[in-house]
Amino acid sequence: MKNKGFITLASVLVISAVGLSIALSLVLLGLGSSRTSFALNQSIQARGLANACAEESLRKVKNSLLFVGTSTLTLPGGTCVYAVTNTGGQARAITTSGQVGAIIRKVNISISRITPFITVTSWQELP
Repeated sequence: MKNKGFITLASVLVISAVGLSIALSLVLLGLGSSRTSFALNQSIQARGLANACAEESLRKVKNSLLFVGTSTLTLPGGTCVYAVTNTGGQARAITTSGQVGAIIRKVNISISRITPFITVTSWQELP
């Protein structure tokens, strides 16, 4: 009779331990998924900021044909920085980066002509 009680108690403990480990695994997977989702969201926001700076730099170049330099934009979601360099004649190279938290996304743009319309020859997101 004592063995029967011991076997029942041991079985309950083993089943409880298995159930607890499954529950703990599910909680940890949920936390990992939340972190990944948060980082992905920040990455998308940072890319948006980098593109916003790219658009702002194109506007500056269009409004002032001689514009070269750097600037920082602070927007509600984060900050972005752009740099415009003259690569000869009307050609320009633009580098932008957007940052949200620790996530940084970068864009490189090449322009071959400014007037009468801006001609973008390359728009690449950098790793």
